[in-house]
Amino acid sequence: MKLPAVMERIRARVPFTVSGSSEPVKLRARKSKLYSKNPAGLREHGFFGLSVTVISVIFRLVNCLLVQTSFVPDEFWQSLEVSHRMVFKYGYETWEWKEGIRGYSYPLLFSVIYKILYLLSYDTVQLLILLPRVLQAILAAFADAKLYYLILKLENPEVAKWTYFCQLCSWFTWYCCTRTLTNSMETSLTVLALCYFPLHGTKTQNSWKYLSLVSLAVIIRPTALIAWLPLLLHHLWREENKLRLITQQGLPVAAITLLLSTLIDCIFYGKWIFVQWNFLKFNIVHNVAEFYGTHPWHWYFTQGFVVIIGPHLPLFLHGCTLASKRHRVLLISIVWTLLVYSFLAHKEFRFIYPVLPFCMIFCGMSLVKLRSWRKTAAGALVVMNLIPALYTGLVHQRGVLDVMGHLQHLCDITDPQDSPAPEVLFLMPCHSTPLYSHLHCPIKLRFLECPPDLTGSENYVEEAAVFYSDPLQWLRMAFPYKSTLPSQVVLFDSLEKEISAFLDGNRFVKQAEVFHTHFPEGRVGKKILIYGQ
Repeated sequence: MKLPAVMERIRARVPFTVSGSSEPVKLRARKSKLYSKNPAGLREHGFFGLSVTVISVIFRLVNCLLVQTSFVPDEFWQSLEVSHRMVFKYGYETWEWKEGIRGYSYPLLFSVIYKILYLLSYDTVQLLILLPRVLQAILAAFADAKLYYLILKLENPEVAKWTYFCQLCSWFTWYCCTRTLTNSMETSLTVLALCYFPLHGTKTQNSWKYLSLVSLAVIIRPTALIAWLPLLLHHLWREENKLRLITQQGLPVAAITLLLSTLIDCIFYGKWIFVQWNFLKFNIVHNVAEFYGTHPWHWYFTQGFVVIIGPHLPLFLHGCTLASKRHRVLLISIVWTLLVYSFLAHKEFRFIYPVLPFCMIFCGMSLVKLRSWRKTAAGALVVMNLIPALYTGLVHQRGVLDVMGHLQHLCDITDPQDSPAPEVLFLMPCHSTPLYSHLHCPIKLRFLECPPDLTGSENYVEEAAVFYSDPLQWLRMAFPYKSTLPSQVVLFDSLEKEISAFLDGNRFVKQAEVFHTHFPEGRVGKKILIYGQ
């Protein structure tokens, strides 16, 4: 008997309205059993006549196109810049790659796209920038859809619908999920793995699917294990045959994934190397991350988590009070992740992004329970998330990407007799802009470097700090003769007065002003200026 006919029989015998916890327990159990036996039935659910997967893909592609700003340097320097060098054999790799603490598995994904474009002679700079983000958007859309189907299987259509709604509303997910960050891939893989994870009340004969996805997330970013540790221990505790789970599924999956990752790294590093150990050694043992800033221990609880969950916070807190036994392990994972990261001195918003989809489940349960206030709360959620999503995606910190478009014309200078070979000097905080992945031509680019002290010297000062301590002196030392001067200088407007003597004395002319942010801070100005000779 087909699923629709079965459901009609159920409705005829037991009238019900889908309204969260008010639904009869026996009926909800029967529905869950039917869905678990017929996965095709799950795919019939959708909105406006479209499947959830199609809606998710359309939404995330629009999301991708409406995010035109920069978040952190790693979205370029740990992915696209490395991929560009892998395929086109020119570019710049940061100190992390020279010291072997980053793996090539994630950049390899984009290098495949770059190689295909190169072989088809379609390796334009526009496609090199766009297609990796489109791929990331599709993966995020697939994760969104799978989250909906997971809750539909565990709960009921109403909870699934509102969880999905909360996931799409999240301003931070909008801001992050289509970026080429390891954190974005880690989050998508975490959601996909959760869909195969045996939460309380569900059983699985083969755990290799979720274990494979978790292993892949850990390979891409070793800290992914933090959020998964409570879940893995929970599964082990509930598993009847613990030895079989460890020896026949866990260890083989982890070993194969680690072996493939190590093989990839050895090929591209050109030597035997174990990246995961190097990562832990530099970031945990030597605590190199402190070099890039520290925060107080409570930062994630008082600022970090509050910011990324945003307007969802009241719903999340309310949802936590409604959590059933099967959801407690997710709540434990969220709190555990915040606690562990709180012990690390260097903190960033994106580090705790992977647990944000867990929070959406509790928000969905909260909206279902609100009933008469549901529409008001949902409307407020859309408005309050839409403003920061559009502002951070379209306005805030967009100048470092726009300025690369202004420099694109330098790639057209191919005849040194008509014009000297261009050379661009970036007098900005290190790694402020992407480089060759957003120019795609081998012109000379120079920027202020800021690697941490790897020698243990007490007098170590990185190049960027030396420059900002006395900009004019640094410029005189770096360019003693006019023949050594760059053709273009890129800087934030906050530095313009300090080096005006150098610019005027060498006849540099302002060629462009590019808006960057309404909130200049420290060495970062409101606008980016391009000076040229």
